[in-house]
Amino acid sequence: MNMQRVLLIAILFAFTALTVLALIQHSVAGIFGHQFANLAGMQVFIDLVIALVLFLVWMWRDARVAGRNPWPWTLLTLVTGSIGPLIYLILYLPKPDRGGEPGNSR
Repeated sequence: MNMQRVLLIAILFAFTALTVLALIQHSVAGIFGHQFANLAGMQVFIDLVIALVLFLVWMWRDARVAGRNPWPWTLLTLVTGSIGPLIYLILYLPKPDRGGEPGNSR
């Protein structure tokens, strides 16, 4: 397993744990409520939405080129935020022996 995957897995576990704790403490409504409480929270939320949309555009193309169905990953990203992209990258990170081209990750 290469270092990129190890790092992504560590980030996934840490972020998932943080997400679970935040949901336990504040619930989904509470998390969104905090984001819309002021302009600073809204800015962070909109920044996350922009970043996830950029990922979804890239992922959609990568999945299509590789012959994978992009819909499960799109839905997972819409429901879980960054957890979906982290799992996608862990599973389909381009391998160095294939030139690192999108779609050639398996």
